[in-house]
Amino acid sequence: MTGSGVSARARGGMSIEELRSLPAAVSVATAARAFGIGTDKAYALIKAEKFPAKTIPVGETQKVATLSLWEALGVPS
Repeated sequence: MTGSGVSARARGGMSIEELRSLPAAVSVATAARAFGIGTDKAYALIKAEKFPAKTIPVGETQKVATLSLWEALGVPS
């Protein structure tokens, strides 16, 4: 989802500062925003096992591991 030459910020995503301030795990909606995609698309990718970051099942919902999100977006840790 990166590599298009357009920054995440320009396509509606998050800045590096916003990404670095995230807690250890975030909601799918927050991760979707970071990737510059909609929540419905994020859940579809999760269902298809193609979401680019590690998801963590928590009861009937999902969380996204922030370190995995950073790796997928190329954010230096």
